[in-house]
Amino acid sequence: MPKTWFVTGTARGIGAEIVKAALNAGDRVVATGRDPRKIEQTFRSDRLLALPLDVTKEDQVKASVDAAVKKFGTIDVLVNNGGYGQLGVFEEPHQNRFAPSSKRMSLA
Repeated sequence: MPKTWFVTGTARGIGAEIVKAALNAGDRVVATGRDPRKIEQTFRSDRLLALPLDVTKEDQVKASVDAAVKKFGTIDVLVNNGGYGQLGVFEEPHQNRFAPSSKRMSLA
């Protein structure tokens, strides 16, 4: 029986690879990101529901979960890949330690 995956941050990287693996396994996927058209173009499948989602906006989170349940009936697997990442050494306190994961880190 296919599972329904709900994956955030699926436009690229690990999120995109998880979506690809789940679809290749025959599962259904709710793939979220800031640009659902890009997600749809990348993963053309009738088992895909691409939705806009900024994980920092609670109303968007609720709307995307409601849409997922309406389309597929359930969510079996949740992968929270979108959101915030830590920049720098974790042990050192700093007021700007956390930043949106959409920011790129420079090693220069």
